[in-house]
Amino acid sequence: MKECKICYDKTKTIRDKKKSFIYYRCLSCGFVYLDDTQMVDSVNEKKQYELHNNSFESLGYVKMFEDFIEEAIAPYKQNIKTALDFGCGPGPVLAELLRRKGVEVDQYDLYFSPKKVYEGKKYDLITSTEVFEHLQKPIEVLEILVKHINDNGYIILMTKFPPKDDITFLNWWYRRDVTHISFFTPKSFEIMAEKVGLKMIKTINDNIVVLQKVC
Repeated sequence: MKECKICYDKTKTIRDKKKSFIYYRCLSCGFVYLDDTQMVDSVNEKKQYELHNNSFESLGYVKMFEDFIEEAIAPYKQNIKTALDFGCGPGPVLAELLRRKGVEVDQYDLYFSPKKVYEGKKYDLITSTEVFEHLQKPIEVLEILVKHINDNGYIILMTKFPPKDDITFLNWWYRRDVTHISFFTPKSFEIMAEKVGLKMIKTINDNIVVLQKVC
């Protein structure tokens, strides 16, 4: 039996018999993850990302980020002057929308903006949208982000929370992207936050979590 990567408790196995995928769901915090041996390699992962139409030409994509800013960032705008868009992708729409609102924004992406511009810097806000579902070691990544956030600053993440029912999970559209390997519940985010010195302020809808570095 595998242990949970978040809280280290016991898991149960979920098998996708059609594609021979194996997932593990934590019996405590609800975190679901793909077996490490079945994860896609970096070459094919990048190819999958390149298929996405993540640009200002995609009106739906732009609207998603406009809503994200309004719902998750705007309530704290008076405290946000600098930001890092961590995992900006090939078309950094969110970064540009924030710049238009007067925020100074840096961009980083493993494949498309690989220079670690955040080194030696701290920010009032770090966004990471549609990134954490791709991570094999999410706590390690969150630890990196915490090092680059100012006291009382915010880390705001976007990723879909998984269905609680196994059959529904196996039929879930979000799982079908082969690069999506980690699926978090609000409880699993709360545990991760506590481990790295953050406080979970709130969740929004079924896909946004707001964390704060509280002194």
